[in-house]
Amino acid sequence: MAVLGAGSWGTTFGKVLADGGAHVVMWARRAELAHEIQEAKRNSEYLPGVNLPRSISATHHISEALDGATQIYLAISSQALRQNLKAVRPLVAETDAPIVSLMKGVERRTGLRMSQVIEQELHCAPERIAVASGPNLALEIAREQPTAAVISSISQQTAEAVARRARNSYFRTFVNTDVIGTEFGGVLKNLIAVAIGIVDGVGYGENTKASIITRGLVEMTDFAVAQGAEPETLQGLAGLGDLIATCQSPLSRNNTAGRLLGQGYSFQDVVKQMDQTAEGLASVAPVLQLARATHVHMPIVEQVKMVLDGTMNPRDIAPHLTTDDDQPTGERTHNGQGSGSGALWRSVQRTFDQLRNSRGRPAGD
Repeated sequence: MAVLGAGSWGTTFGKVLADGGAHVVMWARRAELAHEIQEAKRNSEYLPGVNLPRSISATHHISEALDGATQIYLAISSQALRQNLKAVRPLVAETDAPIVSLMKGVERRTGLRMSQVIEQELHCAPERIAVASGPNLALEIAREQPTAAVISSISQQTAEAVARRARNSYFRTFVNTDVIGTEFGGVLKNLIAVAIGIVDGVGYGENTKASIITRGLVEMTDFAVAQGAEPETLQGLAGLGDLIATCQSPLSRNNTAGRLLGQGYSFQDVVKQMDQTAEGLASVAPVLQLARATHVHMPIVEQVKMVLDGTMNPRDIAPHLTTDDDQPTGERTHNGQGSGSGALWRSVQRTFDQLRNSRGRPAGD
């Protein structure tokens, strides 16, 4: 197995694979990081205090990482993915190994999902591409705290092949074929997490945050369905599950970025302070462009952009949580999937049923 990208999530996923019995070769951009992983079995910069399995090795040469790989996992910043794939293309041209995206972002210039960028740059069949998503905070998983994820591919066979390898005693995988919904769930929850961080930084409490999470799930579902997703996907691990984890955890980079914005730091100051990428910050503009093209209204995300642009005081985001006018608005999502506490409760129940009922083989998400 090859994992390209040795940040917190890439290294964690390498550990997941190795703990499931695979031999993993990681590619790190910096030679000194590759050396630490290779010799000390540690990544002290991104995963302090975590010991890596002996079956993980590392290199800063992409060709060495990809040599003989039966599955290839990509954990590169979404905005740098296309450029990095140019070096990967000739090295995978003669292989049919599945390519798995671990990234949760939208390319700023094109608005494309990561699987679409992979397909374009690697010139590979979409059936070879899979994406992984879910409530996956890297440090918790690296510490072997139990969680679940979903592996999605338009090919059920590819999804199941990846899911069989990407699992162990503390990491369970489910499968689906809704790549659009799975990817957009991972993207959109980041934007809602930024909003949660903003109101947290301002000092607002649990009522405000619960309102954002609930209405944020409606915005996520409306947007994803307009792009061709199945609404059920947004009620599963890649949607609601990831949304809950990202919004409530101080380990979330997007939550942290939002909190700094809420405390009065400018967008530029936040970027300087963050030692890791907060994908949500880069995804706001392209997501809103896609939303406008499909006539989907996303008031929470719109207000996040206004805070980022410096045109809205963070304290003013709360009165506009659910609507931007005084006209009474129904609680239903626009895709007709039910409303209010009933829909949300069914979503929560479904997510926890998935976590509880996994047994052995990959299950449908």
